[in-house]
Amino acid sequence: MSNARHGAMHPYHLVRPSPWPIFGSVSALVMALGALNYMHEKQPWLLAAGLGMVLFTMSGWWRQVIREGAVDRAHTPEVRRGLRLGMALFIASEVMFFVGFFWAFFHNGLLVSPGVKQWPPPGIQPLHPWGIPFLNTGILMGSGVTCLLAHHAVRRSDPGATVRQLLATIALGIIFLTLQGVEYGHALFKFTDGIYPSVFYMATGFHGFHVFVGVCFLAVNLVRARASQLSPTHHIGFEAAVWYWHFVDGVWVFLFVWVYWWGG
Repeated sequence: MSNARHGAMHPYHLVRPSPWPIFGSVSALVMALGALNYMHEKQPWLLAAGLGMVLFTMSGWWRQVIREGAVDRAHTPEVRRGLRLGMALFIASEVMFFVGFFWAFFHNGLLVSPGVKQWPPPGIQPLHPWGIPFLNTGILMGSGVTCLLAHHAVRRSDPGATVRQLLATIALGIIFLTLQGVEYGHALFKFTDGIYPSVFYMATGFHGFHVFVGVCFLAVNLVRARASQLSPTHHIGFEAAVWYWHFVDGVWVFLFVWVYWWGG
């Protein structure tokens, strides 16, 4: 509910009690346990249930935040500034998340770990960087361009162009994920085959999950754009999605250069 309805004399939004933080935490825990079980060659049902719970949380929580901004008019300039800061800090934390994977990769790739004499280790045949990885690089860079064009379309109040560019970005993201699945199917090593496969699948797999989340994020904004809920002066949710998608693009450039090309 907006501050005006409460008669508050400040520009900040006091969030009402919500079930989504605790439900989202439980959902993430279930998904993580399911992923661990699946990595140990158990059935993927717990992983599927956790993923479904996460998607349900995303749907409900985003709906609540959209209502706060579009209906309750609670997203004042000060609130939008706080949301931007929160998104920036979240992306910074995600950067450090991937720094951990790169650290593990370089720690072994530079022959620092005891017992590592060759990189990739003997018996591991890495994927060719100039096949699907290079194609996926072009696809993801192209999606970054269409995402940027969609942002410009919002700023100049062109809903038609916004919808078209968002559709293109989402389609490119789905193609990227499909090709990554094909790539995994052609890989000649498994997750349990040593340090190189485990770091490779963790880094590229989590990046793929971030692409999936980004596609969902952009799809929500596509629905909002079709409903004329994005304006040149008030589109903080879409702006956050654009930032997130460019972060995904940037991480992939590092993955391609260092994991696929240099590491291969």
